[in-house]
Amino acid sequence: MMTSFPEKSEAVVIGASGGIGSAITALLAADQRFDTVHAFARQDLMATAEGVRVGHIDITDEASIEAAAASVTAPRLVFVATGLLHQGDQGPEKSWRSLDPNWLDQVMRVNASGPGLVAKHFLPKLPREEKAVFAAISARVGSISDNALGGWYGYRASKAALNMLMKSLSIELARSHKDACVFILHPGTVATNLSAPFQKGVPDHKLFSAPYAAERLLTVVNDATASQTGSLIAWDGQTIPF
Repeated sequence: MMTSFPEKSEAVVIGASGGIGSAITALLAADQRFDTVHAFARQDLMATAEGVRVGHIDITDEASIEAAAASVTAPRLVFVATGLLHQGDQGPEKSWRSLDPNWLDQVMRVNASGPGLVAKHFLPKLPREEKAVFAAISARVGSISDNALGGWYGYRASKAALNMLMKSLSIELARSHKDACVFILHPGTVATNLSAPFQKGVPDHKLFSAPYAAERLLTVVNDATASQTGSLIAWDGQTIPF
């Protein structure tokens, strides 16, 4: 599947306990190109396949991120599959009247600064020769130019911030790693806990299973080249404007 990566590659999945992250881990573990897959999550995980090494990470805690990075040697792929859309009674804002500074801070920490700090500690681990990829899940709603409905203030803003962080990281990384890529990925609407309260009304053909979304995203990662680094790319390979 991942034919653009060299054999005996090492991969990292951040957020491996979630629907997409778990599915990404399973696909990489089954791919002969990757002999080691580091699966990190806040929850305790169990290795479910040969070559999978589980570990703890909290992307809101830089010390935790640094410790996780120290356990990795030279990953060809780092995939950040974390995200926060709702928690308890708190969810996407429908109006400016619902704006709450504590919630805005929390979604920014998880959706933007967290992946940024992961990049800070994992990008130096990427090999300088042959293809290497740092990928983070974003969302179409993080595109400023594509925003025609408004609402969802914190989630939209945090994903827009993530997009800008990844774009800037891609420019800096290209100066030292000419074959490395930073990709921001839109998975579509996936049947996970993150989207569960908002699936009503989504047509069946537009509500993806986690394994299907993971397969499509890894296809995008495999097919994309260094010329596309810093792009926001959808599950179907289409580039989404910022």
